[in-house]
Amino acid sequence: MSALRGNALIGQSGGPTCVINQSLVGLVEAAQGEEAIDRVFGALHGIQGVLDDNLIDLGRESSETLERVANTPCAALRSVRKKPTRTDCEKVLARLREHDVRYFFYIGGNDSAETAHLLNEIAVAESFDVRLFHVPKTIDNDLRVTDHCPGYGSAAKFVAQAFMGDNQDNRSLPGIKIDIVMGRHAGWLTAASRLARVREDDGPHLIYVPERTFCMESFLGDVERVFTKHGRCLIAASEGVHDADGAPLITSKELDSHGNVQLSGSGALGDFLAGQIKEKLGGKLRVRADTFGYLQRSFAGVTSEVDAREAREVGRTAVRIATADEVPHGSIVIERHGNGAEYSASFGATELSNVAKVTRDLDPGFILGDNDIDESFLSYAAPLTDSLPEIGRLSDFPI
Repeated sequence: MSALRGNALIGQSGGPTCVINQSLVGLVEAAQGEEAIDRVFGALHGIQGVLDDNLIDLGRESSETLERVANTPCAALRSVRKKPTRTDCEKVLARLREHDVRYFFYIGGNDSAETAHLLNEIAVAESFDVRLFHVPKTIDNDLRVTDHCPGYGSAAKFVAQAFMGDNQDNRSLPGIKIDIVMGRHAGWLTAASRLARVREDDGPHLIYVPERTFCMESFLGDVERVFTKHGRCLIAASEGVHDADGAPLITSKELDSHGNVQLSGSGALGDFLAGQIKEKLGGKLRVRADTFGYLQRSFAGVTSEVDAREAREVGRTAVRIATADEVPHGSIVIERHGNGAEYSASFGATELSNVAKVTRDLDPGFILGDNDIDESFLSYAAPLTDSLPEIGRLSDFPI
């Protein structure tokens, strides 16, 4: 047992996911079973809740309530997007001392890992003995070191199924359809649309990710080629696609507290691309566009069982490692063993500095040219999304 004894505090930060509460409940369950941990608190709205002393007692929740919460999308503790200053961090640590918190678990993406890293540096400088752990979550799947991130599998499942349905719609009433998928710098989620392509003529026929420069002239040529071949065209594009200078095609020109450019979630990018197609390829073409937006991260009922199970386990692992004194701080990581039916995963930890702030791009080997995703990506993504619907098609026997 760890010599360090005290209370545990849990916070959630950044964009929600369908399984973020699985990690929360995994943390609560594991913490309640540890002798080193006396009470388990939750901070409402993450780090801001700690600053405001807006804490709740998670130890009083029934197991039935916790289980329902685990299976509910989005942040039960509510979330926040805040980059703390050094003064903020000093105030946070003062709150931890006040409530005898010796274990702080922050569920979030790379910006949340950066917050945990800053807190840890100051705690070390102040000789305050506290275990600070980042518990990963992000539908963007862009954290370094870990093979994949809790939340990605379920969001990828949504994207794949959305494109399966949109492909059938596009086949029923042929035209040109553009779907904009989340992904500022990394194309992992947009790449999941490739799972929808079961038959040779299935969409998405074109896939554009931020790891490649977007050229409007080439894009229009691609669309015209596919439309000529199939009489229709279904397109997947990341919201972060950019020109040769690295500038996003469409932005709101606003920054969040971490300095991230706010990309258009209003449908502006899809409308812009649709307008370009009609202007350059023909005004009478049937062109439509949708932006999936927040639905990708919060759609109830479209959850990967694998994703949910692993999200719960990263929470449990964080408590196990923190209380065992294996390492004083860190970020939980998932290690893959095998693919397909042979897929399994193990869990460990890495230094906070290895994960903080910097993102991981879609692996180059998964990108095929400038407008597609390689088949090898399917072996990576399929085990994470779990089962997908089987799409039927008539044989069209002629009379």
